[in-house]
Order: sequence, then structure tokens, then C-alpha cells
Amino acid sequence: MKKLINEVGDVVPEMLEGLVAANPGLVLLDGQTVVVRRDHADLARDGVVAIVSGGGAGHEPAHGGYVGPGMLTGAVVGDVFTSPSTDAVLATLRTVGSGPGALLVVKNYTGDRLNFGLAAEIARTEGLDVEMVVVGDDVALAAEGDHAGRRGIAGTVLVHKAAGAAAARGDDLAGVRDVAQRVAEGVRSMGVALGACTVPAVGRPGFELDEDEVEWGLGIHGEAGVERGALVGADAVAERLVGAVADDADLADGDRVVLLVNDLGTTPPSELDVVARGAVRVLRGRGVRVERLWVGAFLTALDMPGCSVSVLPVDDDLLALLDAPSETSAWPAAHRGRVTAEGEERLPAPEDAAAAADPVPGGAPDGPVRRALEAACAALREAEPELTRMDGEVGDGDLGTGLARGATAVEQELDGYAGDAAGTLRGASATLRRAIGGTSGPLYAILLLRAAAELDERGEDPRSWAHALRAGADGIREVGGAEVGDRTMLDALVPLADTLAAALDEGADPGEALARAVEAAREGTAGTADRVARVGRSSYLGERVRGTPDPGAHAVVVWAEAVQRTLA
Repeated sequence: MKKLINEVGDVVPEMLEGLVAANPGLVLLDGQTVVVRRDHADLARDGVVAIVSGGGAGHEPAHGGYVGPGMLTGAVVGDVFTSPSTDAVLATLRTVGSGPGALLVVKNYTGDRLNFGLAAEIARTEGLDVEMVVVGDDVALAAEGDHAGRRGIAGTVLVHKAAGAAAARGDDLAGVRDVAQRVAEGVRSMGVALGACTVPAVGRPGFELDEDEVEWGLGIHGEAGVERGALVGADAVAERLVGAVADDADLADGDRVVLLVNDLGTTPPSELDVVARGAVRVLRGRGVRVERLWVGAFLTALDMPGCSVSVLPVDDDLLALLDAPSETSAWPAAHRGRVTAEGEERLPAPEDAAAAADPVPGGAPDGPVRRALEAACAALREAEPELTRMDGEVGDGDLGTGLARGATAVEQELDGYAGDAAGTLRGASATLRRAIGGTSGPLYAILLLRAAAELDERGEDPRSWAHALRAGADGIREVGGAEVGDRTMLDALVPLADTLAAALDEGADPGEALARAVEAAREGTAGTADRVARVGRSSYLGERVRGTPDPGAHAVVVWAEAVQRTLA
């Protein structure tokens, strides 16, 4: 187990110390793992109802991240995935609940209900006015059945937000309770996990999944879900999760909702955004109007990969509470929830003059240039696994897929290129700069542009092609800032161009000259295995790249060999 912690038993108090250090408006309750607003006494004097929530740690940014103006007055935090004690909850109520009263927002887990509920009972005997709302938004469990009731999961955060806003606008305790109860009864959630989380005290994942398996309908405490199934795409995930919550809520055409897409712990924002896209489409496909959308980590399960989806039907009053300003470390600013209207997601892109030009009838003719280009593209697509493996060892692993994507694009657009050699190269240059991201796209684009310009000036004889390769290599030098010996594609490209030119000058026929040039490129590539990179992503790895030839140079050999075989 690898965790950025000190001692397992110190995780919770040290975590809260860090939270308070970064948020001067918060303060720790001495002797307890409790965070409260520093101005809680002023709120009580001003007649503002206190909102208290909490539960076990491991759900960060919940619950301490929601303490602040417009949301919670205090958060009671237990050990990881463990309910806080009755005494901790009671100490919090005694601290913040002396004014017009306090509302406890509790997730439907037995330990939380018992400890928060008992604390509320004791506080009432001491003269404090306390109400409690229990949240059970997990539709993976039947509303009734042989279980402890539906669990409280990410939808609880929406209860915090609405209740906190109601308290901030001056509602009395009964009014705040009614708002919280309305949200708790209306919100529906369901989650899916791609893997388990690791509780620090346990030191190993709570369950195991194969690479092609997921867990549907799980809680937030590292437990397995209600069903294990096959891994599916993000759209299918959105369809199932949104379908389950929408059906359970009886959503109908014309209903208005807010949508929360929640990270369970270690899901990249890019994947959450893909799921959010799918969720919005599913809801709109049902005729449901999505008024607000929040995407991010709101209530997690440590380092669990996966997500949950929460949907809450709203009207103008409830939407106003969710839009009300708040100042906490975890809830996003109000503008973050706004939803782009359907059909307004895109602006027309400026027209590319080269792309807009009418293609030459027939495109690139069936001749040596076309055949060479087609052979190079086919070879790069076939070499994708090998290039990906090599780049994964010394770079970021995207070279193979990028070049294969570019090769496919060239094949698809080849018939639209101008008919002469230079025009074909310029067309391929434009295709590659669009199709390949990172560094490879621009480098190959400049290579082909410079080569095309050289052919325009010199014609298409073999010596002109040697000069064209040299010109392309010079362009890469200028744009990329690399030289031969720096462990880049130039270590293969420059020997290829120089040897081709030298062999032709010596009187070798074009076929023999090209064979010598390809062999020089192979030797140049092999030599990179003994060098440390000076530029590019491999330069950050230092000595660790030794033993693996540069993938970019190897790619040059791949397409050069294909061209040689075709033209031979």
C-alpha cells in the first residue's frame, strides 16, 4: 500500500489540520475531529439555523469541504468509513446549536443514524432545538426490502447546499428542515466502480475486479456493489445510471432537474466529462430539462475509480437555493453549474483555405508518389503496437496511436490532394497537422511542407527527392530545436537524406541509393539506444532511456523501408 500519510491513526486529525490551515474561516473543535465555522457564535446571535453533517472520513472533500457560508456550520468526522461517536456529534451541537437550533443531515447508515440520533436526543434534554433529516438516495437498492434502507451517497451534498442556503436566507428551523427533507426525498443517485479502494488501516483493496469487469450500484465505504458486470463504454454507463435514477424518480417529459456527476475518488476529469456528456444526452432524450450540471469530486470513497450520477427534480424556489452564493473549499462557484443550451455547444470553425480549395479531379495519380505514400501509411498502422510499446518505455506512449491515426487520415484524404508530387505532399502535411497531436504532427507537417517546396523548385528527379528530404530535416531542426545525436527522429532522417544524396552523387542507381539510405537510417536508429535524450519527453528520464532505441527514429525506418520495398 502506498499512501501519502504518516501513521494510520493520525490520518483524520492531520487531514483536518491541513484543511483548516488552508481555510482561515474554519476552526477545529479542541479534542474532537470536528470542523466548525469560526463565526458560529455570530450566526447563533443573528438567528441563523446551524447545519451539521458528517460521517466517516474517506469521502473528501465531504464533509469538511462544505463547511462555510451558505452550506454547513459544522462537520463531524469519524475514522475512515466509520461513524463519528455520539460524543463528537454532541460536542458539535453544544458548540453551534445554541441559537435558533440545529439541523443534522445524516446519511442512511446504521452507525450514523445511531450516533447522530442519540446525540440529538441528549441535546434536546439539554434544551437545544435539534432536527434530523436522513438521506437515502441510492436507487441501486429497492426502496423497501430486506436491508437497512437505501444508503445515503453523493446526493447528500445537494441536501447540504439547499439547507445551507435556506438557513442563510433566514428560514427558521422548521423551514430549513422542510427544505432538506424535500431534497432528501427527491434526489436519486447510483454509482459504478471500475475498481476497489484501499482503506489505510486495511492496506489492501476491498474487492478484486478483472480488467473487463465493473461493480454496479455500490455504496461509498469500499464495499462491492449489488451487481458485477462487464465493462462497457461511457455512454452505456450514463444510459444505465441515468435510466435507473430517472425511472425511480418517475421523471417525465418537461420535468426540470439538476445533475451531479461525482468522482468516486480517482477518475480523471476527462472521463467524468465524457460521462456527463452522456448523462445530459440521456436526460434530454427523455424530454427532461437539465437546469444545472456539476461535475467533479463531491463525495468520494478514497481512491476508488468510478463515478456516480445524482438527479434532483427542481422548481424555481429550489433552483434559487442551489444557485445561492456559498463560500466553501469544495462547492463550486455558482457559474460553474450553468448548462449550455442544447444546440449552442459549438461555433463554426474558421475555414481552412487549403481544405476549402476544390480537389484536383482524381486526386493524387496512381504513380510512385502515391504508391510510396500508401505503403508508408500501411506500414505505420501495422507498426502501431510496437511503436506504442517503445514510446511507453521512454515517453508518454502515444507515438504509435498518433502516427497510425495520421496514416489513416492520409489514406482517407489522398484522393483530394493535388495531382503533382509537391501538391500531394502539401495535402498530406495539412492532413497530419490536423490528425496528429503532440509533437509528431507538427514535425511531420514541416517535413512534408519543406520537401514540397524543394520539389517545386527542383522538379521530381531522384536527386531532387534527396534534397527534399534534407530540406525537411532542416525544417525539423529549426522548429524542434534538435540536432543529430539528440536521440530524435533526426538520427534516422538525416542519415537517410545524406546517404541518398551521396549515393546518387557517386553514380548509384536510385534503387541501390535508396537501399543504402534505409540501411543508414537503421544504423542511426540503433545508435540512439546508447544515448541519453537532450530534447523531447525522453529527456526527462535521463539514463533510464538507455537500451531502447528512440521510437521517433524507428518510425522513420518503418516508413522508409516500406517506401523502399514499394519503389524497388
